[in-house]
Amino acid sequence: MAGVRYISAPYIYVCTRMRVRKAKLLPREEYMRMLNMSLPEITRFIGETEYKQEIDELGTIFKGIDLIEVALSWNLAKEYQKIQEITPGNLKQFTQAYLRRWDIQNILTILRGKMQGVKAGKIKEILIPAGSLDSSVLDRFLAEDNPERIIEALRGHRMYSVLAREYPFARESGSFSHMENELYKQFYAEIIAEAESGIKGGRLFLDFIRFDIDIKNVKTLFRLRADRLEEDVREMYIKGGTFEASDFANLNAIRDQGEFIDALKPRFRQKLLISLLDEMRSEKTIRDFEVRLTRVQLERMEQISKRNPVSIYPILVYLEKKKYEVFNLRALARGKESRLLSDKIAEYLVM
Repeated sequence: MAGVRYISAPYIYVCTRMRVRKAKLLPREEYMRMLNMSLPEITRFIGETEYKQEIDELGTIFKGIDLIEVALSWNLAKEYQKIQEITPGNLKQFTQAYLRRWDIQNILTILRGKMQGVKAGKIKEILIPAGSLDSSVLDRFLAEDNPERIIEALRGHRMYSVLAREYPFARESGSFSHMENELYKQFYAEIIAEAESGIKGGRLFLDFIRFDIDIKNVKTLFRLRADRLEEDVREMYIKGGTFEASDFANLNAIRDQGEFIDALKPRFRQKLLISLLDEMRSEKTIRDFEVRLTRVQLERMEQISKRNPVSIYPILVYLEKKKYEVFNLRALARGKESRLLSDKIAEYLVM
């Protein structure tokens, strides 16, 4: 019995720490207050929160929007790295697998920036070195002027084969969307294989992955409808959720919005998601739908976390909510910098 307590104690500890960290995240009312602030006021406000250390350290080097951008990126990366350090056993493996998605985002951000002629310093401001590629590796890539050399430097990394195959088309077309989709297909296939490998706790992690894929596929279907694309959409489909490729294509072929919603709803059991789909019968903006769909996903994760308090879910919930806190603060700062109306900025916030 003592052995069981000894084994479970680190898991209980880290899950408790995640709930404490989550309680410190900014509530909705603070975002509403910030919508009525100027950019300098937002900077001062952020400097009185969990981001104080980064704001103080970077305040002599950066100002305005640049200070906020870099401070948020530093804080998120450091927080994710700390969590990997304190997370034990199988939970660490699942956490690191989840965080590998940042490798995709960081490499695409660097490649896009290089193609567009953005200065390395500006690209670095928004990188989050939380995956398998640490800040020293990303710095080496930023020092390269040639995107092909960056890809070649990744030879041996799990992303290399997709990058080498897809980059020539991305360079020619000027679009990285197909490359991005292929990278996420590979990412999800790999972490599904890890979750199905028999590791204890893998079933719950697999549930998260499958629902995450479903959400991504639903978002893609709504974007395709908005863009009215007619080509073979199965290339945009990500395998691993409740949809088959043929289901995805058939749903996309339904032109009437009401019929499309009726065909989509039976695939889900979550009441909040079904209710949201019903609301989409009226022509709401895709951005509004995506933000609300993300809220539904977070709410479902919260529900599962409460039912499984010592599992990967308390960690995943915090990682996701922390990410969206940073995204929200970044959206607020950029919106104020661009002099957008508060109501317009609020549309981009996941609260």
